[in-house]
Amino acid sequence: MSQKKLSLQDQLLKAGLVSSAQAKTVKTEKHKQSQLQRNNKVQQADEAKALALKAQAEKLERDKELNKLKQQQEEQKQIAAQVRQLIEQHRIKIDENAVDLYDDSHAYHFTDSNKVKKLFVPQALREQIASGRLAIVKLGKRYELVTADIAEKIKARNAASVIVLNEPDSSRVEQNDAYAGYEIPDDLMW
Repeated sequence: MSQKKLSLQDQLLKAGLVSSAQAKTVKTEKHKQSQLQRNNKVQQADEAKALALKAQAEKLERDKELNKLKQQQEEQKQIAAQVRQLIEQHRIKIDENAVDLYDDSHAYHFTDSNKVKKLFVPQALREQIASGRLAIVKLGKRYELVTADIAEKIKARNAASVIVLNEPDSSRVEQNDAYAGYEIPDDLMW
């Protein structure tokens, strides 16, 4: 009674329902299908690996963009801090108590974002602003006076902070020169 269990194929052959040639073709077909499945699994694994690599590359690209954006924001913060420090250290103080004594004729009028603004300063400072020795810069919502060389440094960092920086007027310098009307002779010997 110890009989071996026969496979279905062997049982069908023994019963005479299937020929040996048919059994052999079925066996080769089954072998081919198993080979294809193994190859498909390898291809699927390769596709999954390729997708994972692609996702990782995209993530690295996004991270680089975010780092670049963060770096730009950090640089902008540093520039803003430098501008603030330059203005605070080098601003020319205007007597705030004396501003109440000034009328509108003592104000220096200028434009900021297509709006006319005024800064109350004494006559001497107004003349220096007009001649280009002083400049008006914006710090937050306030306007401050700084020298022209400091204004150039601020302008190099953030041009929007410099509101008024007049070019030095060479004709004004010549007007103050008492000997401007006299020519120097060519044959003058020293």
